[in-house]
Amino acid sequence: MKIKIDIDPTHADTPVVTIQANDWNEEVEAIVRHLKELEKAEAAPKRLVAVEGEGSVILQPNEIDFVYSANRKVYAQTQTKSLELKLKLYELEEFLANHSFIRFSKSVIGNMDRIVRFELSFNGNLCVFFKSGNKEYVTRSYVQHLRKQLVEGGGGRGE
Repeated sequence: MKIKIDIDPTHADTPVVTIQANDWNEEVEAIVRHLKELEKAEAAPKRLVAVEGEGSVILQPNEIDFVYSANRKVYAQTQTKSLELKLKLYELEEFLANHSFIRFSKSVIGNMDRIVRFELSFNGNLCVFFKSGNKEYVTRSYVQHLRKQLVEGGGGRGE
């Protein structure tokens, strides 16, 4: 692959990316996918606001081990505490997708960059251990998707 960059003050304000190839292949597809992810990431909000007692706390996505729903509320689990979020789980899944989060079960979204190790449990679920010492389970129906994300490089933009 060759990369050519043309910096010129006479160009328009918005950058234009041109890809030249003799056919559509996996490499071209990966480049396009990556550019679209970058564009989405730039437009997306960078922080979450959580509720703690009477006040609000600003959370960076990289501080969160996992997000889960319980008793019709949604919580973010950090290294030391669980904080309530005022968004729905599906809204958080969309927001956090650009920050290496992936669905673990119907009620949990986990941060792939904070995972230390896995253990297979007797019922076919995966037990995921985070850097903070927290643990959560990936249900059988989501294990294959998680494995695919790990193999294809989902996450891994770690610290």
